[in-house]
Amino acid sequence: MTDAPHPLTIANFRYLWFSRFASMLSQYAMMLIIGWQAYNLARADMGVAASAGILGLLGLLQFVPLFILTPLVGWVADRLDRRWIARTVLFAQFGIAATLALLTVTGHITLYAIYAISVLLGICRAFIGPAMTALTPNLVPAASLPRAIALSTIAWQVGVIIGPGLAGPLYKVNDALPYIICAGLYALSFTAMMRIGPVARSHIDRSKGPMRQVADGMAYVWTNKLVLGAISLDLMVMFLAGAQAMIPVFAKDILHADETGLSLLAASPAVGAAIVAAWFSYRPLAHNVGNKMLAAMAIFGLGTIGFGLSPLLPLSMLCLALCGAADMFGVFIRSTLIQLYTPDDKRGRVGAVSQMTISASNELGDAFTGALAVFVGPIVAIVAGGTAAIVVTGFWSRLFPELGAAKTFDPPPELQNGDKKA
Repeated sequence: MTDAPHPLTIANFRYLWFSRFASMLSQYAMMLIIGWQAYNLARADMGVAASAGILGLLGLLQFVPLFILTPLVGWVADRLDRRWIARTVLFAQFGIAATLALLTVTGHITLYAIYAISVLLGICRAFIGPAMTALTPNLVPAASLPRAIALSTIAWQVGVIIGPGLAGPLYKVNDALPYIICAGLYALSFTAMMRIGPVARSHIDRSKGPMRQVADGMAYVWTNKLVLGAISLDLMVMFLAGAQAMIPVFAKDILHADETGLSLLAASPAVGAAIVAAWFSYRPLAHNVGNKMLAAMAIFGLGTIGFGLSPLLPLSMLCLALCGAADMFGVFIRSTLIQLYTPDDKRGRVGAVSQMTISASNELGDAFTGALAVFVGPIVAIVAGGTAAIVVTGFWSRLFPELGAAKTFDPPPELQNGDKKA
């Protein structure tokens, strides 16, 4: 590992890193303002609980197209040039941001417009996720991959910090300004992606039809218990304990904060995550990785409970930062294990399954938390979710002993020896 070249010395990876950073910065800034606008539009006619349900609906609208498209997008990422998939989606996201700016400037932004745009964002995320994730191992040597994943995660998490951190204050200046900035960032991301030169393509078995190739990817996830356990653990914990969708509710009606407080809360998980990711980029984990992932998921549940019970903005920020740090442990370990334990010809399809479960845990989890908040209130919904996440983590450690048995990131011998047949 020490003899591996640093990923940032590789030009193609630098372009990918910047493209990911700019797109994540834009995506999370835009998502925060979309949620804020939707919640304020709903609060004009509804109570707190019902308006919280609207935020859950936005998550559901992003998840449904991703769920439907998962078999297709994984096959596309393995079959087509992953660079052009990402380029096409980034150009579409530029158009979405520009449309939101126009609707806001002209005063035509409505809940129904936001619903439609949420569906479009779900489609974009469905295609770009597997393509960009599967592209990383094509740009760096296998020995550099854990550090490359850590750096990619830094790009993601720093984007999550800066995006929401800027979005709220920009919105106070002008409600369309965040969307204008986001359109510019997507243009920069697209430009960086265009600079990535030709990369090696995976040798997919083209004698098999698309449905058979999709089935092969699904079967690989199902039969590899380490991959299945890592993916499904994230699905269950984040589904039950996701607090992100409720941040506008807590900011406005529980902590009584303005747009600046909203941005601080939204950026707090990413602050904790970025600190951990930065550490991993210099000192990647090497030992007892499975048990550390399980412990991190339990800590995530504890942080969620603390956020639900907190009456103070600084304490809420601290709890969310703890959640972000714990989540980063899980993301780094899970992503590295999945990448190194999956042959390149299946990475797009396995990445699509992983993305679908991540989206299910996030967007569908937002919908679940929002629906639960309608009946029991946002505080009880968050606390109950955090408690359930701790219980599920303990159960998963027994259901998938392969997780605890994963001591290092070393892939199985057949992948170390270059066996990448479909």
